Amino acid sequence: MTGFWRQWMAAWRLSVAGFGLVLAGAAVEATSGPARLIFDLVGEALPAEMGAPLRFSIALMGAVTLGWWLTLEAAFRAIDLLGDRDAPVWRGVTVSVVGWYVIDGALSAATGYALNIAPNTLLLVGYLIPVLATGVMRRG
Repeated sequence: MTGFWRQWMAAWRLSVAGFGLVLAGAAVEATSGPARLIFDLVGEALPAEMGAPLRFSIALMGAVTLGWWLTLEAAFRAIDLLGDRDAPVWRGVTVSVVGWYVIDGALSAATGYALNIAPNTLLLVGYLIPVLATGVMRRG
């Protein structure tokens, strides 16, 4: 993947990192505003006084999301090194992104935050557009 689509995927990965940072910011009140906004938009607002367990849980999801971003960065570096032999890595990353979407969507709906499926869908589609447009999973 080169040119425009390469930049698209870099921006897509940065959006994952940004979301992780927003969630990690819930660890302390001074930086919890963006996480509060997200909860307001997709479901029930966070309580004014978040206790330590809730702060820990949201911040931990931020850490997990940042870990996912770092894993994606490593996978994309591997893709760059493989050249035209990168289709198996693309297929693996695609399975992981679709798997995340299904699991996260089911859990979002089950916990009363079904609106979270909307931004998740945007993230999934944002990934699939360049992957399908360039045919990277079919080469090699």
